[in-house]
Amino acid sequence: MIRFLDFVLSFFGLLFLWPVLLVVWVLGYFDTGAPVFRQIRVGKDKQEFVLVKFRTMPVDTASVATHLVGASSVTKLGSFLRKTKLDELPQLWNVLKGEMSLVGPRPCLFNQEELISARSALKVFDVRPGITGLAQVNEIDMSTPELLAEWDAKMIRTMSISNYFKYIVQTVLGKGAGDRV
Repeated sequence: MIRFLDFVLSFFGLLFLWPVLLVVWVLGYFDTGAPVFRQIRVGKDKQEFVLVKFRTMPVDTASVATHLVGASSVTKLGSFLRKTKLDELPQLWNVLKGEMSLVGPRPCLFNQEELISARSALKVFDVRPGITGLAQVNEIDMSTPELLAEWDAKMIRTMSISNYFKYIVQTVLGKGAGDRV
């Protein structure tokens, strides 16, 4: 049922939000010259996939976890995109393709070994990663790997249609601050 909801909501999200995507893409082009950011992430069953987002940092920024990058690396437009979560909109494509869910553990990088180990022990990789989830709306990010893995596992254990929509609504209404920089 969750996959069906993911497909329908991401399809209609892309269909109705394409004007917003276009405007952000144009603004991003003038901001960094390369508005779309692609990065290999860890997906379900530890399979790699290419995550797409709107770029919020210069092109030459190191490919590390967000909390390891200095706040000065985020552009002015990027700060706005992060605050409004508009930088996440292109991930609807990842959801449509089945690589991600709207709700699930945030996908990490392969070099985040401590987080991968903690998540592996708790079987977090048994589900698709998501755009938002319990940890995100409670401002728990990748800077605390053990805690994040515990909250991800709790979300998986308690997942229901009701919680699925609850996390989406909380995210849209601005609960959670995203990854710290």
